[in-house]
Amino acid sequence: MKNICELSLGLLLTGSVFFASCSKAETVVVIDCSGITPTYTADIKAIMTANCALSGCHNSSAAGGYNFTTYSVCKSAKDKIVGAVQHLSGYQAMPQGSSKLDDATVKKITCWVQNGCME
Repeated sequence: MKNICELSLGLLLTGSVFFASCSKAETVVVIDCSGITPTYTADIKAIMTANCALSGCHNSSAAGGYNFTTYSVCKSAKDKIVGAVQHLSGYQAMPQGSSKLDDATVKKITCWVQNGCME
């Protein structure tokens, strides 16, 4: 009986460690967006076109399952976009094969999401 209890306790501890190591990706960094109200049409679309919706990336080829040439897809993937451009752990850093976007651009994307993804 003692061996069964020890085995059960060992399995429980092993399972706890396993599930703890499978935690969600790092939380998106919240930025102060006071006075910053980007919209998709005026701001985000140009960023996506220049950095994401390139040939072989997130255009009609839909690399990674995303075609970032439309507002609806960008809005639906907003949290993944922010995590990727903020280079958070648990997200694939984007743009792939290029340096991180400048802080002002990352802030604009983050504020767009935090403000409700205005079109």
